[in-house]
Parts: sequence; C-alpha cells; structure tokens
Amino acid sequence: MNLNKVDLNLFVVFDAIYSEANLTRAGQIVGITQPAVSNALARLRETFNDPLFVRTAQGMVPTPMAQNIITPVRNALQQLRISVQESRTFNPAQATKSFRISMTDLTEAVVLPPLFQRLRRQAPSVTIESMLVRRRETTKELAAGRLDFAVDAPLNIDPQVRHVKLMEDRYVCAMRHGHPLAREKLSLEAYLSLTHIQISSRRSGLGYVDLALGKMGIQRRIALRSQHYLMACRVMRDTDMAITVPERFARDNDLHFSELPVAGIPSLETHLYWHESTDQDPANRWMREQIIEICQRITAEAVSYTHLTLPTKA
Repeated sequence: MNLNKVDLNLFVVFDAIYSEANLTRAGQIVGITQPAVSNALARLRETFNDPLFVRTAQGMVPTPMAQNIITPVRNALQQLRISVQESRTFNPAQATKSFRISMTDLTEAVVLPPLFQRLRRQAPSVTIESMLVRRRETTKELAAGRLDFAVDAPLNIDPQVRHVKLMEDRYVCAMRHGHPLAREKLSLEAYLSLTHIQISSRRSGLGYVDLALGKMGIQRRIALRSQHYLMACRVMRDTDMAITVPERFARDNDLHFSELPVAGIPSLETHLYWHESTDQDPANRWMREQIIEICQRITAEAVSYTHLTLPTKA
C-alpha cells in the first residue's frame, strides 16, 4: 500500500464510521453527505483490500482489519490535531467560542454562577452550553468533539480521556429548619424514622447509603426518587421529609443538616474530564484553568465556613 496516494481525510471518515457504526451519523460528524461517506469507505476498502465494516442490524460492525488499525489511525489523527492546535493562540477578551460542558443540576448550581461571572469580566463573548450527557456516552462525546468537558463523579473512562479532581464533599442528612428532628446530632434510629427523598440519575439501583444499611440488615423508607436535587428543596419546605446530600448543597440552600449516623459512606468526588486530543488546545486549557481555580476557591470557602461554625469548648 502506497500511503503517498492515500487521502488523509479518508482516515477521518474511517474514525467517524468506527465511532458511530452508522454512515449517516458519520457524515454528520465529518460534515459531508452520506453518499460521500460511502464513496470514502469504498476507497478505503480498495486501499486495504478489506471490507473494513460489515452492515448488520446493529449497524456497521468493524472487521478484524478495522479493529487492528483503529488505534494507530486515531493516534496519528490526534498528533495531527495537536500539531495544528499548538500553533493557535487563545485571547479570551476577543474570543467568540462556545464551550459545551456536561454536568448535573447539582454541579451547575455550584460551578456555573461563579464561572459565568468570571467569563463576563474576562471573556465577554465566550458562551457556555450546559447539558447532561449519559455517563456511558461521555467518552464518545468527548472523542467526537461534541463535548468539550464533563464535570462528574469518578467514571470508568477510556485512557484517552484526561481528568483532574476538582472537589470533595461529605454526605449529610438535610431537612428544613424547624423540623422535629432538626438537631445537632442524629441517631440511626431517628434517621430510619424519617421519610426520605432519594436523588439518582439511574432508573433503579441502590446508592451508597442503602448499600451500607443493607449490610446492616436494615433499610430506610424512600417515598420519592428523583433525578434533580433542586426539586427536593421545594418538597422539603412543606413536609417533614429528609434527604441525604453533599454538605455544600445543604449549606447553599439553607437547610438544616446533621452528620450521617451511617458508617462507611464515601465522600462525593467531583472530577473534570476532557479528551487528550484537546489537552494542548489553548482555549481548552484556558477554560480548564478557570474551572479548576473556581473549584479551588469554592473548596477554600467551604473550609473557612467549617472552621467558623465548629462548636467551641466551654
């Protein structure tokens, strides 16, 4: 095979077909029509003397040949992107870029307000598009460039996805002020007597608290399961329900909170994820720095608050 006669754009199409398993969607990613994708695939098949992809009911399935060359192809494309990106500069004051970030409503409430305030001062024409991408889709969306960042709990991710820990927070039991059990210390018996709201993005499955309680042979009473934290605040204002949430959320929403009377509950870690192909991109690097600095400030403020509110000994 003579690579001097091979159009490098064909490998971009090859990568898109491999990622999407669909010619139409591959064309949408690359920015060409479906017939153009079919033509590119035909040229690749001729070059490699292999079908590369076989059409099935589940989509375009790669052949062993395609599976063998996908990693070298992606590495080569990545190096090409890095070479181009390194030659670019990013001036936040003049930039008109839009960043797409996947995050939950809880993370939005914590990170977006200070981030947006900073952007208004330093990068007035830079915009943010926040959305929630399914965790199993995060790697693919980052690799395809449809997502710039994800802010989420620790994930099982592809080695090509970089990440850094942003924040860590402990879980507490929160309820409205004036609740009959709104006291400094909450016993396990009192915790189990409460009616709980559970927040989960999954349709089913146990959280950390329920797994820990299950090991003890007990369970709590969950009356409401929802995807969104902010909804829970409105429910608790008019009821005696309780919710197990990160301490920062309880504090920011003026809820009474007590330490969980359940041992072995891990703290909530929040990480920032991005694809390694954008690691050296000046714009991506600049935005990473802003998010990291903001989260460092939020963490420092939380530590200061904790020290101010610690009970003093008589």
